[in-house]
Amino acid sequence: MTNPVTEQKSIQRTTLVVASITNFSNTFAASSLNIALPHIGTEYGASATSVSWVILAFLLASALLAIPFGRIADMYGRRPMLKLGILLFCISSFFNIFSPTMPVFLMLRVLQGVGAAMVFSTNTAILVDAWPPEKRGSVMGISVAAVFTGSALGPVIGGMVTHVFGWRSLFVLITALGVVALVMAVVNLPNINRDMPKERVNLLSIALYILSLGLFMYGLTTLTQNLLSYFIFGAGVILLVVFVKHEIRTEVPVVQVLLFKNRDFSLSNLAALFNFAAVFAVIYLMSIYLQLARGYSADVAGLIMISQPLVQAVLSPFAGRLSDKKSPPAIASIGMACCAAALFMFAFLNEQTSIIYIIAGLVLTGIGVALFSTPNASMIMGAVESKDYGVASSMMSTSRMVGQVVGMAILTIIVNAVIGNVPIADVAPAAIVFDMRVSFPIFGAICCVGIVFSLRRGIRREQ
Repeated sequence: MTNPVTEQKSIQRTTLVVASITNFSNTFAASSLNIALPHIGTEYGASATSVSWVILAFLLASALLAIPFGRIADMYGRRPMLKLGILLFCISSFFNIFSPTMPVFLMLRVLQGVGAAMVFSTNTAILVDAWPPEKRGSVMGISVAAVFTGSALGPVIGGMVTHVFGWRSLFVLITALGVVALVMAVVNLPNINRDMPKERVNLLSIALYILSLGLFMYGLTTLTQNLLSYFIFGAGVILLVVFVKHEIRTEVPVVQVLLFKNRDFSLSNLAALFNFAAVFAVIYLMSIYLQLARGYSADVAGLIMISQPLVQAVLSPFAGRLSDKKSPPAIASIGMACCAAALFMFAFLNEQTSIIYIIAGLVLTGIGVALFSTPNASMIMGAVESKDYGVASSMMSTSRMVGQVVGMAILTIIVNAVIGNVPIADVAPAAIVFDMRVSFPIFGAICCVGIVFSLRRGIRREQ
């Protein structure tokens, strides 16, 4: 007969391994692709604005569907949703190897985003549900470290693979990683969601959520391109208000709006949104800057850019343990302050800036993100009951991805104004440098707003 204590420890270890592998594979895919953006844009003859949709297509799909998938997973099982998400991610990645045109490539990126939404909405919930609250910070730190390890290895391996074999070979590697994650989930992941009550799926809530947030984010990302975008954005805002009112009244909401009455939950999600809106553009801009403005090859650019995620991977477990003992809001706020300082540093880059200065800014960004991410995630998950872990995990992912979409939308607006709709291969180095000098002060200011939200949690906790 199996010892219950031994069995529980085995479940805990397995969930940590699966969550870490899925986190690693998804972030590796994103960071390795970032380094290949100039090559993708050159092959398809795409403009700098069009290349930004390689990132936006994935983010929009993930942000739109993470919460609906999280709610469905809470009701019908997180394990099947996780496996289906990994499978869809694998299939779409495989077919991206052969994408003949930019529209086909972007369509497959949308499907990747759908699969990633299923993963993001379940893996953290499964992990948190298996471990006791007093260990939450530590295991979240390990899981987040896997995220940053994927981010760290992505630019280096992605840069070398792109330089030697071309950017399409990246999707061979991404597909292989997805297969490993799928096998681990199918073979080893226990079903810890057996006793969840079954409820009906509120299709109207899901439809309103997807339509309102979709119109809002698409309108925002295309705001300066045509007059229609302003109407789309306005319609999204109106529908978001309608959606919130509907969710308050309905018996089976897809988003537990009342969770936002919890101060820690709401402020932590707002802090995440502003933090990721501010720092997400760093890797995108640095990839363009190092390769097109400074003339470095993809592999060398990857080696330079590894400094940020490497620091994040090393410090995240430490930040997790620290958040179990010290004030998570204070640690997260210090992290955001580091991010803001780094963003203002990047505003002074030019075509002759020393590599030491660039790496110092990336290292400072890595320290900031590491100190922010784990304590903030621990606060979000610790603010809800176990039955809402899926929704909380999905909301955390959605806050991060909406923040990233907002950051990319702001960057796209700046790129349109500064560079214009010209092929990315033809952009002058001076234009790229000027774009960065405009962009980074704006993102630094956004990060400072996020610090205010983060600190307000600490003020409330001390009273």
